[in-house]
Amino acid sequence: MAKEAVIGIDLGTTNSEVAVYQQGRVTVIPDAEGRKILPSFVGVTAEGTLLVGEEARNQYIVFPERTVRSIKRRMGETEPVSMAGQNYLPQEISAIILKRLKATAEAYLGQPVQKAVITVPAYFSDAQRQATREAGEIAGLDVLRMINEPTAAALVYEAGKQEGKKILVYDLGGGTFDVSVVRIEQGVVEVISSHGDNHLGGDDFDEKIVEHLLAQLQESHGVDAATDPRALARLRRAAEAAKRVLSDHPYARIDEEYLQEVQGKPIHLSVELSRIDYEEMITPFIDRTLEAVHIALRGAQLTTSAVESILLVGGATRTPLVVRRLEEIFGVRPRGEVDPDLCVAMGAAIQAASVQGEEVSAVLVDITPYTFGVSAVGQLNGMTSSDLFVPVIHKNSAIPTHKSEVFYTMMEDQPEVEVRIFQGENKDARKNRLIGEFMVEGLSRAPANSPVVLRMDLDADGLLHVSATEKKSGLSKRITIGDALRHLDAAEMAGARTRLDHLFGENDDGAGGAGARPAGGHQEEVMARALLEKAERMLEQAAEADQEEMINLIEDIRQALTDGDQDALAEPCEALSEILFYLET
Repeated sequence: MAKEAVIGIDLGTTNSEVAVYQQGRVTVIPDAEGRKILPSFVGVTAEGTLLVGEEARNQYIVFPERTVRSIKRRMGETEPVSMAGQNYLPQEISAIILKRLKATAEAYLGQPVQKAVITVPAYFSDAQRQATREAGEIAGLDVLRMINEPTAAALVYEAGKQEGKKILVYDLGGGTFDVSVVRIEQGVVEVISSHGDNHLGGDDFDEKIVEHLLAQLQESHGVDAATDPRALARLRRAAEAAKRVLSDHPYARIDEEYLQEVQGKPIHLSVELSRIDYEEMITPFIDRTLEAVHIALRGAQLTTSAVESILLVGGATRTPLVVRRLEEIFGVRPRGEVDPDLCVAMGAAIQAASVQGEEVSAVLVDITPYTFGVSAVGQLNGMTSSDLFVPVIHKNSAIPTHKSEVFYTMMEDQPEVEVRIFQGENKDARKNRLIGEFMVEGLSRAPANSPVVLRMDLDADGLLHVSATEKKSGLSKRITIGDALRHLDAAEMAGARTRLDHLFGENDDGAGGAGARPAGGHQEEVMARALLEKAERMLEQAAEADQEEMINLIEDIRQALTDGDQDALAEPCEALSEILFYLET
């Protein structure tokens, strides 16, 4: 019987990947079409067909109201998101992506997959980590470990290296930014410090371009395209494509025909964007990342000259301005030889193998990017306050870890004590994040100043367990912060799994190219029409020979749609998709 596989998953804002460690090598697992990257888009067609990945991404420009993107930025929130008129929690949308990745791995490995290591941004809060774990459970995965994304990338770059070395991992993805300072010694990858921003990434770069395009439309045509969801979706797609072009070229052409129709007149957009103007737009975002870099360096008690290597992680690091600014600060050329879109999933696979007991080339020692503590009575801003924040586990402590502190009752015969747990760095507890609270009741009516011992255990996943024990009586109360922050109880988790099963279809294993196919569904037709729309927009970008072939394929697809011949759609759609793929890269 084959050994049980444990997969590594990078659940990203823009794209997601799954990898496995086998026979001393990491493989990023491709889907049935050979694609290693799954766009983090989820959608539902008018017929109820579930779309995941590239198909949902294509639908977004036609039916944005039926599609969800960048759900990672909503993880940890309790407000639902709308998709095709139905509300879903962020965990459920993420679970759909995870279920697709799980099925892709199962098809590749030829065996069921139940266990996974999932990466999260280093600066993800407890609530965001717990929501990620819930998404995994809904998708049918036992999440053995969650590791920080920059740490996972360091495992890939530095696996097998023995020499002492200090490196900086700069991780700029679609929706989040993390920076970690890492020490490599004798095959041990030890994170010294981390910092980051959970709402900073390539999506923000896209939005700056979108704002520029909206201003151009307002100036040229007097229209506000921001009020038209479909026009806005097309502008976002065009902005993303322009961003990629500007990574390699000084100018990008943005042409969107028939973007809107005003009083019977079609509105077209034709704009050239220079890299210089683009970099000016995004400079404030890059400055924010560099501020975080310096905070991480201070946390590690290092200067820029002590950093020997800089690793680039995340698709947004392809922006030339990022490389240039880092080289100016550190005096060394950042490294990006491992695909920045794939290295996090690869590191997750290495850690998955380690968790499973396999011998791997690097051992991970991770840290907590936050300080955890409680509120207590003390001097705050020169006044006695009950909101003094007392740290128990400090930021940049290696995990897993446990710390204990003693606190004292305030009154004679005090019957109970309230424990309020916070996450943050401010001396005023009210300015930090309250992540849990509980009462220890039935104290032994002891004199004032009787000791109560508080213990905090931070596990390898970054989840916190807290206990408070009256020293005299041994009376104790315990809480797991993951449970305290859990958004879904057992019944809600079961309901979420049922909803996903319905979306995927009762007999669907989640591995299909586009999703479930309910009775009466016409997924091929929906996707063909989305492909036609995309091809018509990109026709002028193609070389003359390609244009002729594209026109012939477009006509073949239209004829098949007119005839209702779904079998005849497959070949021209595949050929047209391949041409468009090369036009976009």
